[in-house]
Amino acid sequence: MNTTHLVKTFQQLNVNELYDLLRLRSEVFVVEQNCVFLDQDNRDQQCYHLLVFAGDKLAAYSRLVPAGLSYPEVSIGRVITSPAFRGKGFGRKVMELAIQNCREIFGQVDIRIGAQTYAQQFYASLGFVPQGDVYDEDGIEHIEMVIKP
Repeated sequence: MNTTHLVKTFQQLNVNELYDLLRLRSEVFVVEQNCVFLDQDNRDQQCYHLLVFAGDKLAAYSRLVPAGLSYPEVSIGRVITSPAFRGKGFGRKVMELAIQNCREIFGQVDIRIGAQTYAQQFYASLGFVPQGDVYDEDGIEHIEMVIKP
């Protein structure tokens, strides 16, 4: 399968890319996870957006967040794999690319995530270490995790 990826600022996204990433986020975070929340949180405009494609289809996505916007540290958020591409390694690919691109854009700094607890072992396999207690975010258990440079 031919895979490609791109990283763009909000302003660099074209309307089709923006539509596709927002639709995917809504499909999974709102509909599939049955979580009523406002996904468009006025942070997208200040973030970088990592899109991973399989052919011409958006297979995975994550948001690269500057320090001070969500956490004191740089963070990775809205990590998602399209249901059509699950089980094919796109979750690992998008996270590896997200970490790599955070380092390229923001430097050798700590990266924090708010991980859904069911995925804690997956994030640990990438080098993230849990910090703090489990907390509820929009009805789903999360835990903060950090990876050092």
